Amino acid sequence: MKFEVAVLPVADVDRSKAFYEGLGWRLDADFPFDNGFRVVQFTPPNSECSIQFGAKMTSAAPGSAQGLYLIVSDLEAARSDLIAHGAQVSDVFHAGTPGAQFQPDGADGRVSGPDPEQGSYRSFATFSDPDGNGWLLQEITERLPGREWPTDVSALADLLHETAEHHGAFEAVAPPHDWWDWYAAYMDARQRGSAPEAAAEAAGRYMAEAKHVVV
Repeated sequence: MKFEVAVLPVADVDRSKAFYEGLGWRLDADFPFDNGFRVVQFTPPNSECSIQFGAKMTSAAPGSAQGLYLIVSDLEAARSDLIAHGAQVSDVFHAGTPGAQFQPDGADGRVSGPDPEQGSYRSFATFSDPDGNGWLLQEITERLPGREWPTDVSALADLLHETAEHHGAFEAVAPPHDWWDWYAAYMDARQRGSAPEAAAEAAGRYMAEAKHVVV
């Protein structure tokens, strides 16, 4: 299952369309129908998830969608870009108390400025669309294990090198087998958050249970 679309409740479809178009988000669709139903879809830059709004789509009150995450690698740059496109974005803040990022602007739990330790997942900014649907910018510079596959060549090369080193120990004692089966199981375990040693054990179990070892 792949989560692809979130529906936003809006009062004025054309006003919302102009706002998100002004942010530079990609317009994927604007389909009106004879019975008054209308669906508009936008996708933020580099996102695999989109938003939809329109007429006769939801009974939720306009502006009631809150805490919609936009993940960025550089919070200041993303904030500046949004402001340049017309959005009114809060100052950067970090949570002084757990959950403060979901409190209103100016709440006591929000502490001005980015996280002092520059920790990933810990710095935020907010903005709203014309109806008050609330967006939360969160800076992530290093993800927790298992959240995504490495997308740059260097990171993928490092993972392959690590896999090869651990496969060497398995290969030295195992019967003949196809190395790619072990590699796939090891890399899958690593991306799910297992430490290297645990991933090697998981790959070994997979080879035995699936009978990928050639006898």
